Amino acid sequence: MMLKFPAKAKASLYLITATTGFAAAAAVNFHSLNPNFPAFSDDSFLLYSTFPGKIRAGVNAVLRTSRAATTIALNVVDYRYSLHGLPLKSEEYRQTLSEVHVRSAKRILKLCEANKGFYVKAGQFVAALRQVPKEYSSILSSLQDQAVPCNFKDIKEVLIGNLGRDLSEIFLSFDEEPIAAASIAQVHHALLKDGQEVAIKVQYPGLEYQMKLDIATMSFLSRSVAWFFPAYRFEWAVSEFAEAIALELAKWFCGGSTDFVQEARNSERTGHNFKKNKIVRVPRVFWEITTRQVLTMQFCTGHKVDDLEFLKKSGINPRKVAKALVEVFAEMIFIHGFLHGDPHPGNILVSPEAEGRNGFSLVLLDHGIYKQLDETFRLDYCQLWKALILLDSNKIKHLGDRFGVVKYSRYFPVIFTGRTIDSKSALGKGMSNEEKETLKQELKFLKMEDISSFMESLPPDFISVLRTDGLLRSSCSKLGAPHRMRVLVYGKYALYGLSPKLNPESDFMGMIMLFKFMTNLSYLRFWLHIGTGGAFLDGRDPTIIQRNVETISCRS
Repeated sequence: MMLKFPAKAKASLYLITATTGFAAAAAVNFHSLNPNFPAFSDDSFLLYSTFPGKIRAGVNAVLRTSRAATTIALNVVDYRYSLHGLPLKSEEYRQTLSEVHVRSAKRILKLCEANKGFYVKAGQFVAALRQVPKEYSSILSSLQDQAVPCNFKDIKEVLIGNLGRDLSEIFLSFDEEPIAAASIAQVHHALLKDGQEVAIKVQYPGLEYQMKLDIATMSFLSRSVAWFFPAYRFEWAVSEFAEAIALELAKWFCGGSTDFVQEARNSERTGHNFKKNKIVRVPRVFWEITTRQVLTMQFCTGHKVDDLEFLKKSGINPRKVAKALVEVFAEMIFIHGFLHGDPHPGNILVSPEAEGRNGFSLVLLDHGIYKQLDETFRLDYCQLWKALILLDSNKIKHLGDRFGVVKYSRYFPVIFTGRTIDSKSALGKGMSNEEKETLKQELKFLKMEDISSFMESLPPDFISVLRTDGLLRSSCSKLGAPHRMRVLVYGKYALYGLSPKLNPESDFMGMIMLFKFMTNLSYLRFWLHIGTGGAFLDGRDPTIIQRNVETISCRS
């Protein structure tokens, strides 16, 4: 259906687009104001491929920014004029809003597909946020496995330039066809001279300049949207995305450069954190052939963590996989405070080769985006989950104040455990009809301004944890795991995280025994509160789990 906008709308559209400062944007044909309007073909101007590199980069910059400005301008006009005059709480408003969400999400999807690179990464980032409308997360989720590999000629130049030798001098064989491609790099399989299988991750050329431009454009456009719609402020999302990308590319804004060395360090640190965990595998780094733009790792086999067909053929219980997955990330959040920031299914493999009793291992890949959680935040987050399990409303409000969102703290139980702060329902059992109706009435008074204010006020660490939790929920849902499982695991590891990290070789034994006793009392209270059914969720005797508390509490 063709959307018809008044002349005033078209004027606004031109005004928004013109503010980007790029002349090419003004030449866009605006007659197709629907999600199916043809985007610029990717860098397809006549004789474009014959231009020198710097000219191509300049033209590409104009094209990418023009596409972005045009897409956001269309979306702003669509929202403003499609919803104009409709009663805010009417069914017509809700239905129209959902339709505009769909149209806008499809336009952004086309933008990401056309601009590729960081736009695909940004689309994946948004799709993983539970705070965006479901229409956006559903439509943009198709970007998860979308990446076009770079020409091998360009990749080979990066390899030789970084390793300083011809590939034949280092590798017995090197597969030119990538086994994986992402938004900033692609991965090739190779054999070293000694026969060891390796995975070579190679960064795309010209990445730093493109990142600076793209993030600056996203930031400008998000501020422009906030100017037109003050209630819709997404600068927090852009800031979080920029920080995540900067961590992956070694903080260019601090004067650093693109750097896979940091990713290699993250990988080794995670491997050390889980060295006693027989389920977790982290590929070994080959430092002698790892540089800022080339990362060489041990080649590990496996299938995506949510590949149900593979799990069925291998005789692996999907629910056990889901539980192991949640336990790994719960340990990262609540105990180590060092969090893998991009746990989508492609970055976690299930391998039937395992030493543990479950018959499988989880292979953790792509360690570029990590978040070092502030220690105060980590402890407060542990306390929050303990309070959520015990439904300690006073403690929840107190922690909401510490997180800067005391006004909205009453919704923490709904967000994380699916019950209200005054709930009488058992943990993991959902809400009663009465509670649902009460919550429905409360939510009627919440506006988009409240959601924007809530997200802006949260500390960055909290937003990172929310995003990770959203990705885990999605994987667990596909694996058929009950909601109760995740809540119980989080509650258990929150208690672990509150246990002092003592060194049994140097700390006073009486102190160690005292802290063990206090941890076990908290543990006992936890299970008494939620009922013994949860204690046997994984079929283990509670005393075995209790001994795990003692083990983790004594970690150095």
